[in-house]
Amino acid sequence: MRYWLMKSEPEECSIDDLAAMPDRRVPWFGVRNYQARNYMTRDMAVGDGVLFYHSSCPQPGIAGLARVASTAHPDETQFDPASPYFDPKASRAEPRWYNVDVAFVAKTPLVGLATLRARPELAEMRVLARGNRLSITPVTDDEWRFILSELLDADPDDFQ
Repeated sequence: MRYWLMKSEPEECSIDDLAAMPDRRVPWFGVRNYQARNYMTRDMAVGDGVLFYHSSCPQPGIAGLARVASTAHPDETQFDPASPYFDPKASRAEPRWYNVDVAFVAKTPLVGLATLRARPELAEMRVLARGNRLSITPVTDDEWRFILSELLDADPDDFQ
């Protein structure tokens, strides 16, 4: 099992929105970065753990837990001319962009960016790297266990 931090702007899809969706899952649409796309198509597996992170908002931070709920499939927004994620170079025969479905596990108390930065145990966490703008970053086993046990007061073994 691998672990990921996936960023979403709350006005686009918040942890509360995910919890309220049918089947409590959503396609992680709109990713337009090749490295993030490659994580979804090459590295993610059904069942992987997700730290659901609210970004581009007054209080960015981890807002909940989720799981990867599907293998990668073409992102339908790339084919829709009315979508802000439309890509005229994409075709159904040769899609350029993919997404995975993400399923709700739990809403958590917000673990803000300042709290993450203040913990030396998380100093190497990819989301905290200077200049990092990726919407999807890998999370190490040690980072996952620390965040769940120390910052969320949860048992990481309950998430296996």
